[in-house]
Amino acid sequence: MNIKSLKTLRSLIFASSLLMIIAVLMPGYISAQEEIQVEDLYQKGTFRQNGVYGLVSMKDGLHYTNLNMARNAIIQYNYETGEKTETLFNASDFKNELFDWILDYEFSGDESKILISVQYEPIYRHSFKAEYFIYNIEAKTLTQLSENGKQQLASFSPDGKKIAFVRENNIYVKDITLENSDEKQLTSDGEWNKIINGAPDWVYEEEFSYSKAYDWSADSKNIAFLKTDESNVKMFTMTTYGELYPEHYEYKYPKAGEENSKVSLHIVDVNSGNTIEANLGDLDDKYIPRLKFTNDASVLAAAKMNRLQNKYELFFVDVKTGNSNVVLTLTDEKYIEINDDLTFLDDNKHFVLSHEDSGYRHLYLYDMNGKQVNMITSGDWEMTSFYGVDEINKLAYFQAAKVSPLNREIYSASLNGSDIKLLTERAGTSGASFSNSFKYFINDFSDANTPPFITLNDNTGKQIRELEANSSLVKKVSETYKFSQKEFFTFTTEDGVELNGWMLKPAKFKKGKKHPVFMYVYGGPGSQTVTNSWDRDMAWWQLLAQQGYIIVSVDNRGTGARGKEFRQITYEQLGKYEIIDQIEAAKYLSNLKYVDAERIGIFGWSYGGYMSSLCLTIGAKWFKLGIAVAPVTNWRYYDSIYTERYNGLPHDNESGYDDNSPINHAKEMNGKFLMIHGTSDDNVHFQNSVDFITKLVDANVEFETMYYPNKDHGIYGGNTRNHLYKKMTKYILNNL
Repeated sequence: MNIKSLKTLRSLIFASSLLMIIAVLMPGYISAQEEIQVEDLYQKGTFRQNGVYGLVSMKDGLHYTNLNMARNAIIQYNYETGEKTETLFNASDFKNELFDWILDYEFSGDESKILISVQYEPIYRHSFKAEYFIYNIEAKTLTQLSENGKQQLASFSPDGKKIAFVRENNIYVKDITLENSDEKQLTSDGEWNKIINGAPDWVYEEEFSYSKAYDWSADSKNIAFLKTDESNVKMFTMTTYGELYPEHYEYKYPKAGEENSKVSLHIVDVNSGNTIEANLGDLDDKYIPRLKFTNDASVLAAAKMNRLQNKYELFFVDVKTGNSNVVLTLTDEKYIEINDDLTFLDDNKHFVLSHEDSGYRHLYLYDMNGKQVNMITSGDWEMTSFYGVDEINKLAYFQAAKVSPLNREIYSASLNGSDIKLLTERAGTSGASFSNSFKYFINDFSDANTPPFITLNDNTGKQIRELEANSSLVKKVSETYKFSQKEFFTFTTEDGVELNGWMLKPAKFKKGKKHPVFMYVYGGPGSQTVTNSWDRDMAWWQLLAQQGYIIVSVDNRGTGARGKEFRQITYEQLGKYEIIDQIEAAKYLSNLKYVDAERIGIFGWSYGGYMSSLCLTIGAKWFKLGIAVAPVTNWRYYDSIYTERYNGLPHDNESGYDDNSPINHAKEMNGKFLMIHGTSDDNVHFQNSVDFITKLVDANVEFETMYYPNKDHGIYGGNTRNHLYKKMTKYILNNL
């Protein structure tokens, strides 16, 4: 080392020492903010949050189990003390080459056995195949359910003596009380891309959140199941790459206005194998979005909806004859959203259902003839999740956006509609998992600036203890990386509509300086991005804020928790009011003194990708940059159930399909535009981006694109997410 270098080094050491002395002596000194890297997001897991997973309440209401993913074990805890009482199952006690990580588990009715799924093999977004094992807790034996191929949707009969499952589109049942019992095939006409028994087709699974299309009767003697004939549904083909000759994957996907599967409801006697069909009247172009046995083993409940989804009928079916009667009918001028709130009470005299007849989603109590007894909840606010009924104390438990559309609280209410009690007082978002006795609930809380904080509470809301405080993440957020605070705001559009938004300002925010804005949008029917809850993309927003960007999100008309009228205004004209409101948001931001009106960008995924595409076409005057991930670019390309629910049928509403499809506005594209898609997206097909590209090229528009081979709608796996976010980050930094 030469003399000059040595002097430089001494100077640096002196300067560093001086800074350290200043840091110690000056109380107001704040250590430097550590810079977030893209690798922190999806490669290093720097901001990974902890949770309580695989939680199941035991029947005694005093204990619960959870899945310890690190140990691959199922552990039982005492609600009141929080102490571990027993390790019910530990995978390390068994050596089986098929037994890898536990995906899920289910107890038999008497809790003597556990049905465990491993060897997860996804089919679509929710459906999967797996190997199932039966663990006998007392005998400590582990038995494979079937050696004849992976199964779907395995479940215990209520008496715990049998297990039903679906394989290759047929239903099977196995008696587990008999040693070396053979599995019994209950249906035989199942065939890939033709007939499905006991499982939904692609569009039912995706749009009705319908995974298990069969149910056991209470006496374990019968199984009701949906039979889906998708023979006449048109095939969609995706190409997968990686081999010398690419392969083609084909599956049935009904696009808007195209032929749907034909569905029918059946009941099979498990012992004899005899099957009857339930008579639900005309099923031509109809849906059966739910089936569920009542507590009376002789009565099956099933919901039927017309194709436009504006009429809902609840049928009660006689299990012996298949004859049925309609006990409840709901209609709407526009559409009805399906849910899982239908609950039959143990008194066999009443059931609970939620709907929006009042203009807001609320809980209703009915007798078994379908006569409304009373509203359990009411008011100009939304009941957002129903947790169940404590019949002993005649209380219903639920989550609601009662205080504000931004927040979620947990409540109880008397079944007679009186005495609503708030159980969670912290402003933010609370979710609950109740014990079977409703004596306790586990509260998963967060707010816009607080990572998930999980506690055990009693049924009055009193906190008993912490389960997970995410202390390490909290320290990183507040001390190491010094996250900027999310701030909520409202503004009124030129149409007089008040919209909610959040804003995250840079840590080095200067009032006299104009900052670029990067907006995030989803905007689809019933959705929300503006909630007082921890954001899974919070670290990415903070990374961009560290680079000097203001991050903003605004919920347009059509989004959730503000009542039916606010949500349904977009009916038959998807995109029209949503894009107006996002442009209004850009105008509002442009008028703020600290915003650079010439540098507003926007990003969205799926429906959000559709919205960001509209912002760079119809709204090009107000947006300089747009990133669209997996966007719908033409509503005629999307599936029947979703699109028709919100937009009607194409032949009845051509302008509603075409006027706000980005593919028809390619010539208006202006600004920097990046479009990203997975080539194996079974939900929003790659076709949307490919055909949009054709239109953009024809219009001589400059744009960029990135595609991820063999990736689906989620675009993940291996280094994919890291690569994706690095690509988007660089694009923003270089162009905004």
